[in-house]
Amino acid sequence: MRDPGYLLSEQLGEGLRGSNRVLGLAESCTGGGIAAAITDVPGSSAWFDRGFVTYSNAAKVELLGVHPQTLQRYGAVSAETAGEMAAGVLAHSSADLALAVTGIAGPDGGTAEKPVGTVFVAWRQRGGEEAVCVRKQFSGDRQNIRQQTVLFCLQQLLQLVRAG
Repeated sequence: MRDPGYLLSEQLGEGLRGSNRVLGLAESCTGGGIAAAITDVPGSSAWFDRGFVTYSNAAKVELLGVHPQTLQRYGAVSAETAGEMAAGVLAHSSADLALAVTGIAGPDGGTAEKPVGTVFVAWRQRGGEEAVCVRKQFSGDRQNIRQQTVLFCLQQLLQLVRAG
């Protein structure tokens, strides 16, 4: 039996191919896990352009154009940063649809305001309005949090693609 990430990625690919759209990603806390799940699917190069793994703040600024002021004011783990990451994917790729994720996978780094497991996921479509962002709170150890985040992101993308 194939893992859930593969099945979601396969369905996502079918939806993107059917709507003639291409996906791009910006990943921080997942470290490329979403791109790995997607590229497990044969033929994914037809609907997946690229992924940026921007783990450090410097990478977010240099590769995606996240404003240093955004990072300073809101932090790397914020809706504002996730939204700018998604915009950066569209600015630096040929993708029609972008998803960005940033969060705290642990075991360290959490605060009372943003505990371990806090994740922000943003998506944006080329030519569309501002990014849409959701905050999620996952639980478990680092591996569990990252796995839950990858699956959630794939589910969100699939819903978005199916909605048109």
